[in-house]
Amino acid sequence: MHFVEKEPKQKRSDFVEKLKSNKILRVPGAYNPLTAKLIEEIGYDAVYVSGGVMANDLGFPDIGLTTLQDVSTRSYLISRVTNLPTIVDIDTGFKSCKETVETFEEFGITAVHLEDQIERKRCGHLDNKELITTESMVKKIKECVASRKDENFKIIARSDAKSVEGIDKMIERCKAYVDAGAEIVFPEALHDEKDFEKVRKELSCYLLANMTEFGKTKLFNYKELEKFGYNIVIYPVTTQRLAMKNVEDGLRDIYANGHQNNIIDKMQTRKRLYELVDYEKYNSLDEKIYNFSTEGHEWWVMKLKKVCLE
Repeated sequence: MHFVEKEPKQKRSDFVEKLKSNKILRVPGAYNPLTAKLIEEIGYDAVYVSGGVMANDLGFPDIGLTTLQDVSTRSYLISRVTNLPTIVDIDTGFKSCKETVETFEEFGITAVHLEDQIERKRCGHLDNKELITTESMVKKIKECVASRKDENFKIIARSDAKSVEGIDKMIERCKAYVDAGAEIVFPEALHDEKDFEKVRKELSCYLLANMTEFGKTKLFNYKELEKFGYNIVIYPVTTQRLAMKNVEDGLRDIYANGHQNNIIDKMQTRKRLYELVDYEKYNSLDEKIYNFSTEGHEWWVMKLKKVCLE
């Protein structure tokens, strides 16, 4: 229905081939399906679904309150509209790693990442995180690996140990996670170049870098991260932050001025929206669906704005 050509199996195969390319994969977060379509159109390598974003979108803080159903349903809706691979944050595994992996694989997801915090987790860039033991995390990873049907469905191990136990202990944990079957490691909340380089030197697996804003990590250009030897960079909350800042600014402006004419130029036009949702393609289903023109819509908007400001 969404004119997506690739099946989940092909998306997973694409992801594996992209990882082998030695070029870093740039992966923005999508907080809804429409954002995922935009990510693909612009030319990014994959789509990311953040657990924190899912929680925030439901009005919750990122403290482990979302359920498997919450995250899997939204992830499915996001992944089905794009030909790109989709990576999903499954927090600590939602009670049963087996059920979680089976659900996300069935829903067409490409890869999931599991973290070594306790069940009532928190954002990886906050202080006073609590960890489960290395042995407990290893058991979870093995359960995830054993539960998948497609070997190209990738299990990513995230470790939050750097700020709790130090970088050396975190690296020890990550080596155990790789031995347990994780093919990609996500070292959370690294600080600077030295941290990134040290982790790369000590680990031989694929590595994921988190470029989240307002956190503990210096924000690097993707080319710098590629030079450090990282394989994936995610921008997990960026699109939600961009959207919510503009929504808030716009709502405050309308509340203060009584109209939206001052902010029309900050809005996505009707024409652009229809392009993004492939409105015209739905004529293949019914020729009466797209039997109108959007030409002139933007002209009238700008004319209205000019008149109101004069």
